[in-house]
Amino acid sequence: MYLHLGQEVVVKEEEVVGIFDLDTSTVSKHTRKFLNIEEKEKRVINVSYELPKSFIVCSKGKKDKKVYISQISSVTLNKRSSLERKD
Repeated sequence: MYLHLGQEVVVKEEEVVGIFDLDTSTVSKHTRKFLNIEEKEKRVINVSYELPKSFIVCSKGKKDKKVYISQISSVTLNKRSSLERKD
């Protein structure tokens, strides 16, 4: 299955490591440090230039990691994904 992150960006759900709310998670200095490192390494992709609400960490392997910044809330992304569904 695929997860739509906004605009024309989709990722495979099995590559999603985590979906995080920007407002609550960036309170931690560790999260801010992580995002700064990822940005310096050019692994951050802005899905939209609207007000960002969440970030999504994806990985295909140990060295292939990307962080997507999305205007869609983490709650909405979780509802869209089959990762949350326990049918």
